[in-house]
Formats: sequence, C-alpha cells, structure tokens
Amino acid sequence: MNKKVLEGITVADFGNAWAGPLFARSLGDMGARVIKVESLKHMDVTRLLPPWEPGKGITYNNSGYYSYMNRNKLAVQLDVSTPKGLELCKKILEISDIMVENYAFGVMKRLGLGYEDVQKVNPKIIYVSMTPFGSQGPMTNYVMYGRPQVYASGMAYTTGYPDMAPLCLPTSFGDPVATHHGLFAALSALRYRSKTGKGQFIELSQWEGLVSIQPENIMDYTLNKRIRVRQINKDEFMAPHNFYRCREGDLKWVAIAVASDEEWAALCKVMGNPEWTKDKKYADGYGRWKNQEEMDPLIEEWTLNYEQYELAEMLQKEGVAAFPCLSNRGLVEDPHLNARGFFEEWDHPEIGVKKYDGMLWKMNRTPPRVERPAPMLGEHNNYVFGELLGLPQEEIDQLVKDKILF
Repeated sequence: MNKKVLEGITVADFGNAWAGPLFARSLGDMGARVIKVESLKHMDVTRLLPPWEPGKGITYNNSGYYSYMNRNKLAVQLDVSTPKGLELCKKILEISDIMVENYAFGVMKRLGLGYEDVQKVNPKIIYVSMTPFGSQGPMTNYVMYGRPQVYASGMAYTTGYPDMAPLCLPTSFGDPVATHHGLFAALSALRYRSKTGKGQFIELSQWEGLVSIQPENIMDYTLNKRIRVRQINKDEFMAPHNFYRCREGDLKWVAIAVASDEEWAALCKVMGNPEWTKDKKYADGYGRWKNQEEMDPLIEEWTLNYEQYELAEMLQKEGVAAFPCLSNRGLVEDPHLNARGFFEEWDHPEIGVKKYDGMLWKMNRTPPRVERPAPMLGEHNNYVFGELLGLPQEEIDQLVKDKILF
C-alpha cells in the first residue's frame, strides 16, 4: 500500500466544531498522526449536536456531525485546567509538528497554551490559530459563531429578496474557508521548516477569510462606490438564470443558466421553439435580462413536464448549463458523485456502517484514505500517554482516579 504524504507528522488538534476539526481531519487523511485533545469541561461541541440515528439514544460518541468531522484521529480526554493536566498536554505538544485551535482570541493563552507558552516547549512547532477576528483590531475580543460571520462578511447582504432582510445561508461558511486557507499556510510553513528548521505562528481571521472570496462585492464598491443589493437568483448579465420546478413537485427543481444567444437558441430548440420565444423582447441578452420576470414562468410551464435529471441531460446535450438542485438525499444518491467514489462507507462502534464524504482530492502516488472512524471519548488515552509518552499504566490509572484523564 502506498505511503501517505504526511506520514511521520504529528498534529495536536484543539479544534472545536468545524474549522479546527476539519483542518486536522484533512491532515489526518494525508497520513498525519492527529491527537485530538478534549476534556469533559471543554469537549468538542459537535459531540452533542445532531443528527443522531433514531431509536439509539444520544451519547457522547454517536453524533453524525462529530463523526463526519473527526475521522483519522486519536482522542484523549485531559483536564488542562489542572497543573498536571497542563504538563501532560505540553508533553503532547513536545512531540507535535503542528498545533491547531479555533477558539476565541485569548482562550488558549488563559489556559497556558498560547503561542509563547507552546514555543518554549517546542520551538519548531507550527502553531495555527483560526480565531473569529484575529489577534489585532477593535473587535479582537468579540465572540463570534459561524453563521453570524456570513452576516458580517457581506454575503448575507447580497443574498435573498430585495424587499426582505438579508438572508443568512444555513451553513457556517467561515469555518471551511478558514480551514483551507489555514491548511495551505500550514503546509507552506512545514516546507519552510524543512529548509530552515524553524517553526512559526500562523494567525488568521475566519471573518477575513470569508470576505476574501467575494471579489465582486469588494471591487464593486472600491471601483464604483456602488452598494450591491439582494437580487434573488438573478445574475447581472445572464438570463434565463433561475431555478425551475420539475414534474416531481415542489421539492424538485432544475437550475438553468443561459450566457449567450447561442445557448438561448439551444434552450429554445430543446423546448420545441414555442411561439413565445420568437417575441422580439427575447431576441438578445439584454431583452431577456430585462424581461426575465415574465419569461421565467413560461420556461417553468415547460420544465414542469419533465424530471430534474431528465431536464439536465436534455439541456446539457445541447450545451446549456443545467443541473438538478439537490437535497441532502439527492446528494447521497447522486449517480455522478457515487461513480467517482466521493462517498465512502466505514464502520463506527456506535453508529454502525454509514456513508460519509470521502477524500476531497485524488493523489496517484500518495493517495489519502480513511484509516479509522471518529474516536470515542478518551478512546486513546492509554496509547497516547502510555506508548507515545511513556507513562506507566499505574500512573495513567492514578490520573484517571484524580480526574485529570477521563
């Protein structure tokens, strides 16, 4: 079996919820040994978040959310608020190459685990801090969760209907965006360390990461002093550009986007060139854009006769961008994703065999892979503190009795 690209690298994962855990999971997929550090006082919040399988009860180990974000990790339960717990934590950091945390600014420092503290025990460590607002500025100490970042970033202001309040999309976009910015920075720092022997501190703001992926919003103001408004599913140039109901009912939709007169002619051909398409007001892109509110219901009269995948196939054959709007069920059952092996199944002691997202990229020489499911609470205490750090079993047992390990 091929060696994975990050074998030999150890990661101390202090991540919570999404950004930090996904960062560490990605490194684990590439072969790094990831040690997730939690305590009963400050366990990963996703252990207590849905979804759960009906009828099985709720435990610290059977959250689907937690299982999704924490594969390929070892887990220890350690009370770092005690002097002995902090000492043991620093022993983990001594053998680590990368450390990641995504708490509010100042939390790790108060625990005695700020960068200056960690650097003293391991000068070569790459310390990745993904706070909401960064370590400088007037809002540094503000508390922020993932979804409000969508409001703060400007994304929500341009999402929704013009006559309604800004619409926060139902996911915490700042988390995965910060994860992938942080991953690139950490791998760059790892390469720098291989050349110089020096670690470094990587600090990023999740808020800034989300702002950085909206060039049209920022540049429209800096160039034109124009405030962009909510415009539903409309595009600034393309029309038709919308979702249309399909034969299956209100829960099934197809997205259609037309960018040129040639694509418009192709759409008309697939629709059978109905008489209304010959109206002069639809003859060019500007006319279609100006009259799209009248045009969209006419297109939907046609889409209602077909199923969503059927429509997508018909239109794609003629060069028209179209694809089903998929629910979560639609994603899991999608034939293209499954043909590519995007979803994988593995067994979890409490959840059983389920489908999860697989590897997010393919590597022909050092392919990433799933070695283990998300860990149970404190599952690897004996391995980490015994085999890796060399503590005798009697001492580990005493630490459990003293409630330093759980």
